Amino acid sequence: MAQLGGSVRLVVGHDAGRYSRTMPIAIKTLGPLHIEDLEPHRFEDLIRQLLYDFRDWSEIEATGRSGGDDGFDIRAWERWGDPDRAGDADAGAEVDAAEQVPDGRGRQWLVQCKRERAIAPAKIERYLADLPDTTEDGIYGLLFVAACDFSKATRDRFIAIARAKGFAEARLWGRAEIEDQLFQPKNDHLLFAYCGFSLQVRRRSAKTNVRAILATKRAVRKLKGGGSHILLRDATDTRYPVMDHDTGDKRADRGRWKLFGMREVRHDGLELCVQRFLAFIDDDAVHWDYAEGMNDARAHDDPWQTEREREDEERERSVRQAAMAVWDTLKPENKAWLEVTRVVPYDRIVAIDEEGDEYARWPHVYFVSADGEPFSPYEYDDLSVAAMYDGRHCNPRDETRVEVFARAGKRPGHRR
Repeated sequence: MAQLGGSVRLVVGHDAGRYSRTMPIAIKTLGPLHIEDLEPHRFEDLIRQLLYDFRDWSEIEATGRSGGDDGFDIRAWERWGDPDRAGDADAGAEVDAAEQVPDGRGRQWLVQCKRERAIAPAKIERYLADLPDTTEDGIYGLLFVAACDFSKATRDRFIAIARAKGFAEARLWGRAEIEDQLFQPKNDHLLFAYCGFSLQVRRRSAKTNVRAILATKRAVRKLKGGGSHILLRDATDTRYPVMDHDTGDKRADRGRWKLFGMREVRHDGLELCVQRFLAFIDDDAVHWDYAEGMNDARAHDDPWQTEREREDEERERSVRQAAMAVWDTLKPENKAWLEVTRVVPYDRIVAIDEEGDEYARWPHVYFVSADGEPFSPYEYDDLSVAAMYDGRHCNPRDETRVEVFARAGKRPGHRR
């Protein structure tokens, strides 16, 4: 698992004296609802259930389900006599209620449902031409619903024809109007029933997720005072504590666990130190250098240290001695450390064993992620003066680097 020791070098940013490399953040949003893919009768069922809150109905009939509907997909009767509804006609003047309610059940509405991807002005004109006669059938209002978006020209043609045909009210619902209603909290059950997801469940899931993150953050903060190292473990790797035989594979491919030094408990997760170098900061806090070819972040008492890692440590020992000889000659205000750190997000941490076990006495931090990567896709470089009384930082930019330590052909982040 190269991720436990790997790195990513990305865009440079700035964070209160620390310098991060990160990537653009993608914004999550909902795509359009594919209501046009509903089976025709299911589409009519959806509209009928949305219809209940449209007016005060005395009766709603699903006439389109049986066939031979005489142009009615849904037929409904609105209770009338409410003075607040007077003059609420979009397609014509107020009509005498007695003429519109021959059987006393209320104002009759005709609802037409079309599960189409596009309806142009000419097509809606053909649909309206086939509707029943408003006078003969005693129809008061028209609601035309389709699973597509309507242009302004189509909406204008609809209103003009509806008025000419004598409808007292005429409404046009397209995809936008249907989605507006489905996204209302009161209709969340319909959103789930017909589209397969629930915004309310998502909100509850977000609330649960935030609580879990805060609980994990508190648990991680307790570890900060308990020791300098943790064992980061993939909770899905059942090979622990025995690594696969060393056949030249990368360490992470043989066992997905590794010791790291804890650095900070941050807002975005547990920060672990993956590289640490002796460094130099000039008096101007601009020019700098670091000792290549060494890494003081290594856990020297790692019980799973490979032969290759032992050889690397032996090579680094002489490099570090030479670098320390230079570092010791520097003034205290110029002695610095360059630390490269990675962050394990709280939502990837699934459990913490504060006591460890007989193989690793350090706390065990278990992670799970979809791609097997424990770290966020960015890292931090912290170049600061080593002296406790001096809080100077420096931005480790290539163009301001000078030569104080011997070069070894390596750069922070370009590491195994």
